[in-house]
Amino acid sequence: MNAVNTSLPRAERKRSQAGDQDLKQQVEGLRELRQITGKAQADIASALNIKQPSVSKIEKQTDMYLSTLRSYVEAVGGKLELTVKL
Repeated sequence: MNAVNTSLPRAERKRSQAGDQDLKQQVEGLRELRQITGKAQADIASALNIKQPSVSKIEKQTDMYLSTLRSYVEAVGGKLELTVKL
């Protein structure tokens, strides 16, 4: 889910983008995102300065503030980008 490096050769950028698309399609929730990054709920709790049961609760939510989602994504080492298309 990393931004594609434009200094890479074109073929390499396409492979990277395809890999990102595959990963995006495979991740079905925050728990899976955390597991892919190899982090435990305790790691996320520590990064967010909350208790582990709260991380479990966040992972089960279907609706949350963008600020909560952003914090969680950053805690697993990612960057949240929001795109609005009209």
